[in-house]
Amino acid sequence: MRRGTAATALVASFALAATACGSSGDDSGTAGGPVTITWWDTSNATNEAPTYRALVKEFEAAHQGVKVTYVNVPFDQAQNKFDTAAGAQGAPDVLRSEVGWTPAFAKKGFFLPLDGTEALKDRKAFRSSLITQAQYEGKTYGVPLVTDTLALVYNKKLFAQAGVQAPKTWDDLKKAAATVKEKTGADGYWGSTQAYYAQPFLYGEGTDTVDVAAKKVTVDSAAAKKAYGTWLGLFDGKGLHTADTTADAYAHIQDAFLNGKVAAIVQGPWEITNFYKGAAFKDQANLGIATVPAGSTGEAGAPTGGHNLSVYAGSDAAHQKAALTFVNYMTSAKAQATIAEKNSTLPTREDAYTAAVKADPGIAGFQSVLPSARPRPALPEYSSLWTPLDTELPKIAGGKESLDQGLGNAGRSLAKLVPDFTK
Repeated sequence: MRRGTAATALVASFALAATACGSSGDDSGTAGGPVTITWWDTSNATNEAPTYRALVKEFEAAHQGVKVTYVNVPFDQAQNKFDTAAGAQGAPDVLRSEVGWTPAFAKKGFFLPLDGTEALKDRKAFRSSLITQAQYEGKTYGVPLVTDTLALVYNKKLFAQAGVQAPKTWDDLKKAAATVKEKTGADGYWGSTQAYYAQPFLYGEGTDTVDVAAKKVTVDSAAAKKAYGTWLGLFDGKGLHTADTTADAYAHIQDAFLNGKVAAIVQGPWEITNFYKGAAFKDQANLGIATVPAGSTGEAGAPTGGHNLSVYAGSDAAHQKAALTFVNYMTSAKAQATIAEKNSTLPTREDAYTAAVKADPGIAGFQSVLPSARPRPALPEYSSLWTPLDTELPKIAGGKESLDQGLGNAGRSLAKLVPDFTK
């Protein structure tokens, strides 16, 4: 789940208007000419997009009958823009879709089922959990391009100075934080008030915001209250940084970690390249990565994020065929290895974890925690369920609401988003 967004929204808006027409126009490949498809890429425009642009050129060189119009769309705008464009039959032929968008767009009929197509001919090479996460009602609507999850990332030097190891449980983390503070003067841990980052606490208690199988809202259940109680307890104590409820909290936490002012945070691999820019991690080997701590159940888990390549169902046959070929190329082991080496992102297929890719300690570290990643349920509304919590959790952490009040409010809001669920 990438939190960075591109800074080129104005430019992109003009580009979208000009190129959101993958299934129409004078680019159908008639009279033996090439088919021109449009790809909306939602990667970071500065740090990642150059790699994708280069791969597009390589693809075109290898496939003379296909041209690709590349458009980098700010991540935080892409979901709504695609929704609008697809509804008007003017969407791009290929979308780099965040995994949480797949069920909603598939339900609306905007994505083409990819089972049995060229796009998924290497299906067995991908992690099975990532294929599952790209499915809706038994059909597959995306090919995994990059994946991610959350981990406990820590400063090995500070941990060594304090004589502590990567904690296995949240209680262990609390103790380690106090020791780090005593021995080094740095804060031991700084937690986030964002709902996505609180998800591991729910998994640690064997619950979630909703129980999809039972069609029930569970965000304010006894298990969830225990989970969020543990989360809340990590904002108060020796070596534990107080909750930052400002709009710039994400940046504040990152800055403190990069500069060695805090020894551990929970974060994802989309920040690997930024970690290496920090004073504390000029020696990349100083970056420690461990599975998120476990809850009282003894289980540890974090949400699976990442991006799929999906094909627009509204394109004509010629464009869909070209798009399927393009998706297969971009998700190949060779392309994924290139993306990983250049962008420090995690491949979705094991044969892309080459020696060169795993030479990056950040990638190798996050690869080791992928077994604890939990696929999101195929519920179209699931990703939107974090929005009410993003409102309530800062209030709880900031002392403006009690835990019961905040979770009660969140539960009522979630019930409106999934009206066929019980509370």
